[in-house]
Amino acid sequence: MSMMSSETPSSSDALDDNTAASLDQVIASLKTKDTSKVIVRFCAIGNAPILKQSYYKITASNKFQTVIQFLRRELKYQGTDPLFLYINSAFAPAPDEQLSSLYKCFGTGNHLIINYCTTVAWG
Repeated sequence: MSMMSSETPSSSDALDDNTAASLDQVIASLKTKDTSKVIVRFCAIGNAPILKQSYYKITASNKFQTVIQFLRRELKYQGTDPLFLYINSAFAPAPDEQLSSLYKCFGTGNHLIINYCTTVAWG
């Protein structure tokens, strides 16, 4: 009678190896830096100051809050200065919206148009 050796991997061991390899791939992909960019075009509305440069490339994985902070820095606005941002002159996205999803849904041509002003313009 021949006996099976206990060193033969069972199907659950193979599954565990596949799961571990899959998890390693997911972790490696999360560690890589996102290099995709979205071209953002800023347009001043009303009495808002005009930027010297209106087109910027911003990392697609950033949240809209990052765009707000970036624009405040460019305009040299403090946190208490009023600043309202709108996508395509239509709506103000939530600060936690991801830039890539806004571009996919509301991108015009090859860029995302963001209007900014110092008073409420659209809602």
